[in-house]
Amino acid sequence: MKRQPKGVATGENAMTSNTRPHTVPSLQSVRRISRWMVAACWLILLLLPLALVGYWATASDAVLAGHANLSASAIQGPLLPWQRLAAGAVMAVPLVLLLMGVWQARRCFEMFAQGQVFTAQATHLLRRFAGWVAWAALAALLASSVTSVLLTLHHPSGMRQLAIGVGSNHVFTLFFAGLVWLMAAVIGQGQAMAEENEGFV
Repeated sequence: MKRQPKGVATGENAMTSNTRPHTVPSLQSVRRISRWMVAACWLILLLLPLALVGYWATASDAVLAGHANLSASAIQGPLLPWQRLAAGAVMAVPLVLLLMGVWQARRCFEMFAQGQVFTAQATHLLRRFAGWVAWAALAALLASSVTSVLLTLHHPSGMRQLAIGVGSNHVFTLFFAGLVWLMAAVIGQGQAMAEENEGFV
């Protein structure tokens, strides 16, 4: 009788090792993590607006200038209260759009927490989340330009500035939104094919 070399799987053992299923999270684990994500979404919805108000009320003029793609020396003299209020209101627009996306994500995680994973409603919520996040990124580009005008509006004529800048965070946010939308579209297509196959059975 010939001995098989050590470390070489043959026959039934090789088939078992090759067909061994990959470890995937259980539904119970998905539901538990989803509950944590729901809590995280609520924290974001509550804390980000407060952080925005505190930021525009207390940040230095130089810091706010950098936020609007301006140099620290671009702002001559202290900002007036109405400038901080107006600029903060403009920058709140992309935040509101982002929070709308977080709200859709919260609803989606609530469905996951209830065990409703592969549903048309969950796919729809993922698409809406991606759409709101994309609009938030685009609005942030426009808001920063408008903010640069507001922060230099009290300057003499000819010294006011309009700054336009595209940051890596905007590009990444758009990429992330597109990725989530594509994943939701693929899941939706898979659901449609599964329903079609069930109709033939």
